[in-house]
Amino acid sequence: MKFAAGSDMCWFYPGKTRGEATASVFPPLHDAGLPPLDVIRAITTNAAEMLGWQDRVGAIEPGKFADLVAVAGDPIADLTELERVRFVMKDGQVIRNDLGLTAPNGEDRR
Repeated sequence: MKFAAGSDMCWFYPGKTRGEATASVFPPLHDAGLPPLDVIRAITTNAAEMLGWQDRVGAIEPGKFADLVAVAGDPIADLTELERVRFVMKDGQVIRNDLGLTAPNGEDRR
């Protein structure tokens, strides 16, 4: 059975951004027995499929929305890495770049 996870986060966590608050729900899924890779699949590819948006989101592929995040560590080894996002690309534009990564267009927005 496929499982999807996401958030329509509408409450406020003092001191956390909406993204940080959303990411804080992922470790409890792991604590309940879902392996980290399956948590990541649940919030990406599985969620896209269940929404019927697999042709637009859920994977890093040509023709899909270029929204992605990167972390410094390995989220499969430590799922809480998803709470420490260091790079954000939205609509193909670098929004945050604490890792010194260079965008495909050569842009560096540290």
